Amino acid sequence: MEVNLRYVRDYFAQTKLKRVLVWILEIVLTIGLAALLSMMFCQTVAMQEGSMDPTFSAGDKFLVNKAVYRVSTPKRGDVIAFRTSGDVKASTHIKRVIGVPGDTIQIKDGTILINGETYVEQRNLPAITNPGLAEEGIKLASDEYFVLGDNRNSSVDSRFADMGNVKRENIIGELWFVISPMSKLGFV
Repeated sequence: MEVNLRYVRDYFAQTKLKRVLVWILEIVLTIGLAALLSMMFCQTVAMQEGSMDPTFSAGDKFLVNKAVYRVSTPKRGDVIAFRTSGDVKASTHIKRVIGVPGDTIQIKDGTILINGETYVEQRNLPAITNPGLAEEGIKLASDEYFVLGDNRNSSVDSRFADMGNVKRENIIGELWFVISPMSKLGFV
């Protein structure tokens, strides 16, 4: 009888140990997979200026989906993070895509014209007082995007030579989740 009890006790001890080991392995794999996915597909960026007010404020932090533009291209209205040049150390900016490759963008009398048609925005933003380079019209090359900040009259964007059009290769990804402040936590 004692042999049977020892056998049962050992069996349950081994089973319990296996469950604990499997549980630990699952946790380690989950953390590893989450870290791998995060490094491959996400990056955090912070809004450093007020160029996207009132949509986003300086200091807001976001997760950027780096994978989305590997399988698709930026669309009009997307909010993107990009570098001003191909240098990894170049400053990162956040703006809204207005023009896509092949478009002609013109800003006339405070209104955005895309290929001669008035662009109707999804938000109520003020008329643009300084059209910059877009006053005469800008034709986008096959790898260029025209971006504007939502704070149209206080944003350095594609209207100005300092920023210019954004090359496809300099786009980091699309903003998709606000991580800070907690009051704005959620999808963009």
